[in-house]
Amino acid sequence: MLTLEHVTKRFGGLTAVREVSLEVAAGELLGIIGPNGAGKTTLFNVISGFQRPEEGRVILEGRDVTGDPPHTIARLGLTRTFQIVKPFGNLSVLDNVMIGALTRATSVAEARAEAGRVVETCGLTAHAGARAKALPIGLRKRLEVARALATRPRLLLLDEVMSGVNPTELAGIVELVRRVHAEGVTLVVIEHVMAAMMRLARRIVVLHHGELIAQGTPAEVAADRRVIDAYLGDEFVLAQA
Repeated sequence: MLTLEHVTKRFGGLTAVREVSLEVAAGELLGIIGPNGAGKTTLFNVISGFQRPEEGRVILEGRDVTGDPPHTIARLGLTRTFQIVKPFGNLSVLDNVMIGALTRATSVAEARAEAGRVVETCGLTAHAGARAKALPIGLRKRLEVARALATRPRLLLLDEVMSGVNPTELAGIVELVRRVHAEGVTLVVIEHVMAAMMRLARRIVVLHHGELIAQGTPAEVAADRRVIDAYLGDEFVLAQA
């Protein structure tokens, strides 16, 4: 579904992503992990069209979309969330989601109906009329997912939608991610909450200093000494024993 070929992104003298090649199959739930500054969000930016790579190609379902603008890529079925959530604060939850739905809908009525469906899927029905800026962080994270889902993606990039929430909210977001995946959406997930990542992802890739240093099943990655040294630490390994 998605192929990255030797993708490299630089900022001046800093190489944020270096020669990353990767394939994501339709229906997959892929995790991306790595320390802060590893290039994870930059990779999402390149895939979704917010930044153009200096080298390499991004291919979506056989089409080269390298450097295409985000709205073009979104219409092709690839959407992403953002690590720092920035809803339209003075608009209601429903209206925020409608904005996403309008990228596909042919009328406001259709967009409103689609937004209502997505709001329900994301557990936000009780807050549909609330202003987005009044929501606590856990509900803002759900709203971020809802706005992306309203574009009807076939491939969804989730950037730390579980960070900063309490354990109850975390369990709810994990269940939401599972539900979205079960409905047929291919997912690529960046996350630092390793307990959740290990339960959700079927395959995990690891970035460090912009390079892909390991990939495999959660168990394989957790046992890889390069990953332990670069990111997980021996404490994580001991906790899993």
